[in-house]
Amino acid sequence: MKAIKECFPVSFLCRYIIFCFVILILGCVRSQPQVDRFKELRENMVATQIEARGITNREVIEAMRNVERHLFVPETHIQHAYGDHPLPIGYGQTISQPYIVAFMTEILKLDKSSKVLEVGTGSGYQAAILAEICDSVYTIEIVEELGMRSSLLFKNLGYSNIKVKIGDGYEGWDEYSPFDAIIVTCAPTHVPEPLKNQLKEGGRMIIPVGERYVQELVLLTRKKGSLKQTSVLPVRFVPMVDEKDMIY
Repeated sequence: MKAIKECFPVSFLCRYIIFCFVILILGCVRSQPQVDRFKELRENMVATQIEARGITNREVIEAMRNVERHLFVPETHIQHAYGDHPLPIGYGQTISQPYIVAFMTEILKLDKSSKVLEVGTGSGYQAAILAEICDSVYTIEIVEELGMRSSLLFKNLGYSNIKVKIGDGYEGWDEYSPFDAIIVTCAPTHVPEPLKNQLKEGGRMIIPVGERYVQELVLLTRKKGSLKQTSVLPVRFVPMVDEKDMIY
């Protein structure tokens, strides 16, 4: 203790400890509003964009409330993460409008036992919403950088029930079929036959179909071996492309 007194008087040490403590407290105080701000924005998104527009499924609403959307958008757009619109995520892709994510999820009528195929991982946000509700999610992304980024994010967030594949979503994921539900977040000009074949009896598929600027969100339901197809909503998604960037 004598050596310490010679180098640093006790009063100095006390002031230094107090200074460090104050800096720590200020750091915590400054970081808290940021956390609260995103929570408040998320709650407002759910109230005004989701519930106010007729989404009633409690599991879907809770998933939209729990998944931190700002973690799935580029840092340059983080201030708009909870806005009522899609956002660019790079490579010509977008993260869908929150309402569309909720609408497409609700219409599939999922439960905790559901096994879901997603075509078009993109930011990973839709897959995370599904993973909050379902037993297992299999998601395919043709852009390797996006697929790898989402895979790492899922791991960091603890989503052990999401499996990612880098590849052509048009072909689906036959290894894990049939699926209780299939959700497609990019638009082909027609419903891919492989996806139809991988849908389980009683299963439901939601998919945007059409040309680049004229698309319909289509619901397909498999009953007694046949598929019933219904148009439910006009939409605009990025086109489904193959590995050579040709539109399907």
